[in-house]
Amino acid sequence: MENKETNRERDELFERELLPHVDALTTFAYHLTYHEEDAKDLVQETFMKAYRALNSYVEGTNAKAWLFKILKNAYINQYRKKSRRPTKVDFEEFIGYQDKEESSIAEYQDLRTEIFENLLGDEVTVAINSLPIDFRTVILLCDVEGFTYEEIAKIIDIPIGTVRSRLHRARNMLKDKLKQYAESLGFEDKRSKAGDDESE
Repeated sequence: MENKETNRERDELFERELLPHVDALTTFAYHLTYHEEDAKDLVQETFMKAYRALNSYVEGTNAKAWLFKILKNAYINQYRKKSRRPTKVDFEEFIGYQDKEESSIAEYQDLRTEIFENLLGDEVTVAINSLPIDFRTVILLCDVEGFTYEEIAKIIDIPIGTVRSRLHRARNMLKDKLKQYAESLGFEDKRSKAGDDESE
């Protein structure tokens, strides 16, 4: 009797706190795998692992972050080897790139608003998917899913400083890819325009 009661409580907890995140997990999985069926399989595996590990989940805590970490680990273990595109990041490319300080935050907030609230469409999806895996992941977790730097650090097992640096680079890469698309929709680069006005 106690066993049935415990199982029912587990099922209720699973349905109440974990299942509502299925859409977010599916979107994230698709951006990692580029393949609808693989994404579905990855999400299914994530929920199976989550159910088996439910005893380690603390009710009322961040279920979404917990699930994303499980999904990320499942992806690394099973899907990275099968990935249809290269997933290695060559950090040498970025050695000469100088990270800006926190003064750039406002600029990135504008970028985030324009891209993820106004422009989200096929071009943005293609641009995100074309980023190297490590940069794509932080963009998705921060700007699409809304995780904090601390949560992202825990999900992908890297220091917060690396999250900040990687996110900065990912946003710059994405901004370059989307600049032409944004201009075609009538968005203007206000910073360039301000500079032109001042020089007149």
